[in-house]
Amino acid sequence: MKRVPAHLPLWLKLVFTAFLLVMVPVYWVNYGPTNFLYFCDVSLLLCLVSVWTERRLPASMAAVGILLPQVLWCADFVGELCGHHLLGMTSYMFDENRSLFLRGLSFFHGWLPFLILFLVKRLGYDRRALPAWTLLAWALCLVAYFWLPPAGTVLPDPKIPVNINYVFGFDDAHPQTWLPAPLYLVGWMLTLLLVIYLPTHWALRRWLAPKSAGATEPATPSGQLAWERV
Repeated sequence: MKRVPAHLPLWLKLVFTAFLLVMVPVYWVNYGPTNFLYFCDVSLLLCLVSVWTERRLPASMAAVGILLPQVLWCADFVGELCGHHLLGMTSYMFDENRSLFLRGLSFFHGWLPFLILFLVKRLGYDRRALPAWTLLAWALCLVAYFWLPPAGTVLPDPKIPVNINYVFGFDDAHPQTWLPAPLYLVGWMLTLLLVIYLPTHWALRRWLAPKSAGATEPATPSGQLAWERV
């Protein structure tokens, strides 16, 4: 029986796994376990699943969720580097109370989008990623809103994150005040879907349409969510 060659090179699997074997315990000790509820950290773990299983759905979910936000992260970092405060997403990268090694690990935000694009290009894009990631992201938002420290919380260790996934506004030091908190949360969740996830989903489908057209899609039940066909 003829063996089908792997889609992904072994060196990529080993290097990416080695990075996570270093990054995860270092982040756990310095930032605590709640840090892994950030969209970007969840996407790292989804990519690890795709790298080893060569299944396209986890990488596709990561693509829908964080390609655009990671572009904003890079722009914000360059702005901070040049002395211009844009969104404040990367202010922690210039915090001298954090070691250079700890801050250096966060540069994964810069190369992760390229890894994700490589994975979806090589494995294909799974259109189920839109509903799958949206439901996951909304669940993470609800967990952060109801059970994790809100913006403005002063913790004994300032490295422990608050306002995870910006569910209380874009300023970690102060919650937003221009909308009632529950209304802001709903608006934020809808904004993520309409402004980030849907455009990314459509762009990836268009980019990979020729390859995906010939790919075999898994059978779906008749009651599948209607927006899978978006």
